Amino acid sequence: MLDFHISQPATDTHSDIYDVIIIGSGPAGMTAAIYTGRSLLKTLILEKIGSGGQAALTELIENYPGFPHGINGYELSQRMEEHAKNFGTSFEYADVQKVYQDTDGIFHVATESREFLSKTVIVATGASPKKLGIPGEDKFIGRGISFCATCDASFYKGKVVAVIGGGDSAVEEGMYLTKFATKVYLIHRRDQLRATKIVQQRAFQTPGMEFIWNTIVEEVRGNNTLEALKLKNVRTGETSWLEVNGMFLYIGLSPNTSFLEGVTRDEQGYILTDEMMRTNIPGLFAAGDCRKTPLRQVVTAASDGAIAAYAVEKYLEER
Repeated sequence: MLDFHISQPATDTHSDIYDVIIIGSGPAGMTAAIYTGRSLLKTLILEKIGSGGQAALTELIENYPGFPHGINGYELSQRMEEHAKNFGTSFEYADVQKVYQDTDGIFHVATESREFLSKTVIVATGASPKKLGIPGEDKFIGRGISFCATCDASFYKGKVVAVIGGGDSAVEEGMYLTKFATKVYLIHRRDQLRATKIVQQRAFQTPGMEFIWNTIVEEVRGNNTLEALKLKNVRTGETSWLEVNGMFLYIGLSPNTSFLEGVTRDEQGYILTDEMMRTNIPGLFAAGDCRKTPLRQVVTAASDGAIAAYAVEKYLEER
């Protein structure tokens, strides 16, 4: 039982109680819904914004099995949502603010407007992009600073942009931006990329991309919109200004788990689970990017969702 809050037993009728509520509709959440739906479990997905999570913002997903030429992330997300709905999953768009149990072990999932009741919960809330935490950053988010090239690239036709980061997301989105911007600077704090080798090879051959190594951004400036970045070379300490019209951040993720209490997490906030996606709270499971895992990809999130759904079914059978 969640140790932070115990309420009285639920007074709602049995028909109002779901077998499982899935918080989040990214690949993990929707895969879980497909599996629980096929098992004839009464399933509800609660989603804050829209289906797909970070995957829906990706221009091209090349490493999801079955799509040898890749697939647009939004299209894949829409297919997953349709698949889940075909097996009877209900969807509600709401921001979950708290999860707690009553003395009967029923979970109360509280949103800004109402509570939903369920025998089990799968947390599949994913993770959100990190910010740099530098002067001027908050002022220019949405006015030159973005976290999604697929969403905002068209605003930078014929302009100059910078991409911050060195992983797959940074490099792939940087290449995508070259379709619109006249120049794309990729700024990385190290002297080599972390992206997979095949992605690196393509990037180095992409016209319009220029790499700035061993460098961090210390400050951003502009009037109504972003105009310049203050750069610092981490090896020499030398600083300089780079004129750009936009900056895209791909420097890592923070798990969307702050609404949870009583659930064991690591120092970064990622939920700790066992191999069956079980948390320290019986009946509460976690799947996808919000949990501690060595790899955060669409395929691993989908795998987590399938395992969590299987674990939910076994938990309900035992009860």
